[in-house]
Amino acid sequence: MSPNIRAGIFSNHFVLSYFSAQTEEVTSSGDFNCFPKMLPSQTYVNISFFQPHAFLMIGIPGHEAVHGWISIPFSSMYTMALTGNFLILLAVRKTPSLHQPMYYFLSMLALTDVGLTLSTLPTTLGVLWFDHRLIGFNACLVQMFFLHSFSVVESSVLLAMSFDRFVAISNPLRYATVLTNNVIIRIGIAIVARATVSLFPGPFLLKRLNFCPGKILLSHSFCFHADVMKRACADITVNILYGLYVVLSTVGVDSLLIFLSYTLILRTVMGLASPRERVRALNTCVSHILAVLIFYIPVIGVSMIHRFGRHLPHIVHALIAYVYLVVPPVLNPIIYSVKSKPIREAMLRLLREKRQG
Repeated sequence: MSPNIRAGIFSNHFVLSYFSAQTEEVTSSGDFNCFPKMLPSQTYVNISFFQPHAFLMIGIPGHEAVHGWISIPFSSMYTMALTGNFLILLAVRKTPSLHQPMYYFLSMLALTDVGLTLSTLPTTLGVLWFDHRLIGFNACLVQMFFLHSFSVVESSVLLAMSFDRFVAISNPLRYATVLTNNVIIRIGIAIVARATVSLFPGPFLLKRLNFCPGKILLSHSFCFHADVMKRACADITVNILYGLYVVLSTVGVDSLLIFLSYTLILRTVMGLASPRERVRALNTCVSHILAVLIFYIPVIGVSMIHRFGRHLPHIVHALIAYVYLVVPPVLNPIIYSVKSKPIREAMLRLLREKRQG
């Protein structure tokens, strides 16, 4: 074994054992910048390439002593997200009258929210419940891939739903012939393929980087691409450009197309003769507009904070990220069950059958 490899292995084990002993003291004080200074300078000697065995996650910075209490609302939100979205999936599946394009797309949204919730649930509750803060390097990359993939899928599904509303309002007579089952299946496959192709290079671009032994503390209880790449002691220009490309080519393009769809929808609605018909047409879009807002506003917030909010307290970074990942899966089922009478009735029917059975 070469001296460089032996040094890397030694440093790897040294970092993990040292940080496990020092984490609580440092995170409670909020002085995260002191982590690199804790390690003796000798650990940087003769290390040509270093990748940490694991990263160290944090929950709510500065509130580690009350993580047990903080876990209660988080557990409640995760339970609500999973229960609500599974109810939507079952309602659409078991109700023949809901076998329509609009509700198929809603099922895609619910399934995506389930995936997004499950991507962060194990590590977040692990940190809050058991103070289990270590996540393996490869496990972190896997979580990062699925987390960002489900985010891209959700953006794409919201775009597909806006197209569905546009066709339904602008050309209702051709609605059933345009959005056939085969077309919806192809849209679903294209959405998944797009997310997979866009996010697949991400983990490999991170694995090529040389990381700093003293920079293993993440800013969240899960792995973000922007957060992980900043732990590297190498040129991350390629990673920055890649991240910017993914955001612009997926969420950026989707948001512009959704805006265009609603511009055309509004133009069509204003052309209707009856004010009652205008209100009725716009009312079918309210649920989708709310879903778009609760997804894209936190996305913009997270992107802006990671790029321009370095001076902000760590707790602000953490809370914005939790809003982005936890709140939309919780609110989407509530919005659609309140605003959509067919969905609400189907969900209540399922609950009554469950109670009677």
